[in-house]
Amino acid sequence: MTILFIYHGQTPLWVKRNTTSITLTICTENNSDIDKVFARCEPDNEQKLFEMTPFLIKIRLKYWQTEIPYNTDKPQTLYCFKILTRTSSGEEGQIWLHAKGTSSRIPGREYHFRCNINCRPPEWVADQVVYQIFPDRFANGNPDISVRQGEYNLYGDDKRVVVKAWGDAVSDHDTNGACEFYGGDIVGIRNKLNYLQELGVTTLYLNPIFTAPSNHKYDTVDYFNIDPHLGGNEEFAKFTAELHRRGMKVLLDAVFNHTSLDHPWFNRFSKHTEGEGAWQSPSSPYRDYYIFEGDNYFGWNGYETLPKLNYKNQDVQNYFYKGERSVVKHWLKAPYHIDGWRFDAIHMLGEGKDASNNSYYIKELRNAAKTTNPDALVMGEHFHEATSWLQGEQEDCAMNYYGFLHPIRLFLAKKDITYHSGKINAEELYDWLNEAISKIPWDNQLCQFNQLDSHDTVRFITLLNGDETKMRIALSLLFCWPGVPCIYYGTELSLEGGEDPDNRRCMPWDKARINHSMLSFIRQLAFLRHRFISLRRGNLQWLFASNDTLAFARHIQTEKVICIINAGDEEVSLTLQLWQIDLDEGLLIDALEATKYTINNGELFISLVSKSFLILHNT
Repeated sequence: MTILFIYHGQTPLWVKRNTTSITLTICTENNSDIDKVFARCEPDNEQKLFEMTPFLIKIRLKYWQTEIPYNTDKPQTLYCFKILTRTSSGEEGQIWLHAKGTSSRIPGREYHFRCNINCRPPEWVADQVVYQIFPDRFANGNPDISVRQGEYNLYGDDKRVVVKAWGDAVSDHDTNGACEFYGGDIVGIRNKLNYLQELGVTTLYLNPIFTAPSNHKYDTVDYFNIDPHLGGNEEFAKFTAELHRRGMKVLLDAVFNHTSLDHPWFNRFSKHTEGEGAWQSPSSPYRDYYIFEGDNYFGWNGYETLPKLNYKNQDVQNYFYKGERSVVKHWLKAPYHIDGWRFDAIHMLGEGKDASNNSYYIKELRNAAKTTNPDALVMGEHFHEATSWLQGEQEDCAMNYYGFLHPIRLFLAKKDITYHSGKINAEELYDWLNEAISKIPWDNQLCQFNQLDSHDTVRFITLLNGDETKMRIALSLLFCWPGVPCIYYGTELSLEGGEDPDNRRCMPWDKARINHSMLSFIRQLAFLRHRFISLRRGNLQWLFASNDTLAFARHIQTEKVICIINAGDEEVSLTLQLWQIDLDEGLLIDALEATKYTINNGELFISLVSKSFLILHNT
């Protein structure tokens, strides 16, 4: 591995898109050992090297530049850099710079930098602070429409609905987990918009709100109507209008992989009398809408309560995305004008019992959304690596479980995604985070939904056994790491919760009224993100990673923001080489405490007490 410093950013100063070419810039240590620098690409699926020329020399940095052609045969142009070295004694060598770092050999294509000509995410997404809401548990604004005790059953004669008082304990799935209601609704969310804006939130992501029998509503019965217990279509139209008046946006959950047993197409319990459903008869016109083998049907992930749709059926395609009045297009149009979709279990959607032709259908869903509103966001849910879905032609972004939540959880909470114990140090965290970023285009990375928890995971504060000091470290990473920070409702009030459905407890509004300390902290972080474009669109540059300590910079043009973490139990001291981000002298300011730190000869010496962090900036 090289001891020379070599870096390539991703903002327009480093990657300038021209009509038929890309102007690329890298910087290196101003060192005589560097003999020649080349940009490598494959415009005709054959290697070409374009020599780079120095155009700017500073105290310790030298900048090199060249142009490479776009690939015209595919939507992505992949490239990396080859650096030839020659020491004063005449020894020759080479170093390769790629999206994952540096190496002594050419990298595989998965680690090349990648630039998309088209199929880029909407411009607005990277600037957002997102807040995820599980509607039944957020706020009750209209008690008159709330579910009534014993009003209906979820599964035929089974699971009568239960009404509970706000804040009462949540039951598990083996008892009443899916059929107990607390009364949260859309009016309740609308009544809290001032609170959310003061928190710094700009976009709301709502768990499913279409008509469905359960409280989680991943068992849709009617895709064209908002559940009346949440407020109905008219109330939702008022809600989206008010959001847009405030400059906010909203994303809806699209559960298109499966339906409810009560959906008219399936009609498991014969509640619909207008015709036979797929369950009732093999001759039903809806039989082929689902996947049957004899009298047995396939459910999502093996759950018989969620029968899986068959996208090979043309009517299913027309209903969800192909028709002009399809579900995807309907909610993007007036009077609702939602701003995008989060597609649930999108990687499982396809033909037959498996995800056959999955990529084709995701492209079709994307096309339906983008032709209706080119600025609509198309986001996928993936609990594991989503690289192949994030190359531009399918999803704009994903819920970034693999590239953020998984590694941060192992680093800080010592648990993996399945709650097995484990541990990674800062070097391993660096490697994981870098690998995840390196495999997708930078535009898509800036739109990845980074989160610490969600309706499907144990709340992060609970994984940390209530350790709010470590929670603040995690939140500082959430707001400083490339991508969009997504806060699960109640995080700002240290709301705890175990595995689903305990992670869906009621919002503790009594804590908000006393200005909970975590609430103030997240407001500060959101303010910093809105203030510094570096935290929204800036390059990522690593400065340090060892044991329990890490440091990285986000920068764009002359603005620099540095995040330093000590997750360990002992005080640490370190020296950061800030000349690598073009800071040779001057002051850095603590963004939260206003303490000043002096840069000397391109270096910053700093000490951090145990379990602490700093966010520093230069402007």
